[in-house]
Amino acid sequence: APKPAAPKAAAPAAVAAAASAPGAARAERRVKMNRMRKSIGRSMKEAQNTACMLTTFQEVDMSAIMALRKEYKDEFEAAHGVRLGFMGAFVKASAYGLQQLPAVNAVIDDAKQEIVYRDYADISVAVASPKGLVVPVIRNAQSLSIHEVEGTIGELALRARNDELGMEDMMGGTFTITNGGVFGSLLSTPILNSGFGPQSAILGMHFTKQRAVVLKNGEIAARPVMYLALTYDHRLVDGREAVTFLCLVRDQIEDPRRLILGC
Repeated sequence: APKPAAPKAAAPAAVAAAASAPGAARAERRVKMNRMRKSIGRSMKEAQNTACMLTTFQEVDMSAIMALRKEYKDEFEAAHGVRLGFMGAFVKASAYGLQQLPAVNAVIDDAKQEIVYRDYADISVAVASPKGLVVPVIRNAQSLSIHEVEGTIGELALRARNDELGMEDMMGGTFTITNGGVFGSLLSTPILNSGFGPQSAILGMHFTKQRAVVLKNGEIAARPVMYLALTYDHRLVDGREAVTFLCLVRDQIEDPRRLILGC
């Protein structure tokens, strides 16, 4: 019986023709990875190789916090010299949640096979810089007021834009918040930030969009809704704790009075 014909190789002439087509721009260039990019890449891969990552989701009605910001943003800036954003509220809500659920703020010491519980909340916040996304740390967030958090975020963001952040500014965080919503992301599954110090959870904020919501009285109304994502190390954090944490954050954002009352 005749043998089947071998598959034909791609014609070199076709490739050459595409490369020589009029107006074709097919240049390539190589750029050395900077130290920050290499460090971020290593930390992400390390997190994938070490942690058992799982992501859970929740939605939050942003109506109350948006109304609060609209009403008081001018007075807030006049009183404190910083702008009132949403990140300050999410940092404070997260710090409260970390205190209520210590496992989310803890980490596994693999070498000693021990769990390290941390009674402080050093929250890393992702901000843009000329070298890419960086994660400077807000130290002792649990003890700061909202205006102190907003002031710290503003200072860190300015230093990031001016390429003035050092490695020490990003070391030692116990929890991370990243906001893909500023770029239009509706939903994502963030990767644990473990390259600058071991962490067991990361909160992802997303784009706020008007959605149809069923109210408590059964009516349907348009509400500004944000999807939240919490990626966590399932070796340490159980599903109950992860979901409870997200619900605590949601409750504080939906009723900002809780941020003041601590409940």
